[in-house]
Amino acid sequence: MSQPFAPRPLIIAPSILASDFSKLGEEVRAVDQAGADWMHLDVMDGHFVPNISYGPDVIKAMRPHSKKIFDAHLMIAPCDPYLEAFAKAGCDHITVHAEAGPHLHRSLQAIRALGKKAGVSLNPATPASAIEYVIDQIDLVLVMSVNPGFGGQSFIPAVLEKISQVRAMCAGRPIDIEVDGGVTADNAAKISAAGANALVAGSAVFKGGTMDSYKANITAIRNAAASARGEAI
Repeated sequence: MSQPFAPRPLIIAPSILASDFSKLGEEVRAVDQAGADWMHLDVMDGHFVPNISYGPDVIKAMRPHSKKIFDAHLMIAPCDPYLEAFAKAGCDHITVHAEAGPHLHRSLQAIRALGKKAGVSLNPATPASAIEYVIDQIDLVLVMSVNPGFGGQSFIPAVLEKISQVRAMCAGRPIDIEVDGGVTADNAAKISAAGANALVAGSAVFKGGTMDSYKANITAIRNAAASARGEAI
């Protein structure tokens, strides 16, 4: 009889999109030292989402400033032509949107062929069932709890049910369930209780503008989530 997978570790992943771009390397180092587990990298193309952020060259410039996991979230379409560039830039996880192209299975295969962990992101209106037939190609599911494209938006409560559905679908598999959008210390417990283990936070981490404030913000989110998971704080 096979042993069940252990619970996925609790992960706090600050979104670099909310940092001060005039000192990007310094900001990456600051959140690293403040207790971040992953660096969440929001890549936007002005086409799939109504905003433009940064691309692989900027990520490559960030890479020397932290040894933590670089968790890239590609809000771009098409994504396949750029996967290799993001892999070479130093991304450890590459997440693509289920809605971004017609061949999700092929995209996930390509990411894994590059030696990276493959993720699928679901917009708020996209059902959990979108990952059903690719679940064995997935290392991570990123559930969007806002409409992608801008930071600072409010969490969409209806997404909690989707997180629970994704958790049920992933049961018995070593898949991280990540949530991005409007995550704060006030709702981290509900998000974790629904089944997410990786929490992306932008504004809620970078408010205050100093490493001490980042540390306090990360700690507050982590403590709320850990409490909901029944873990000692």
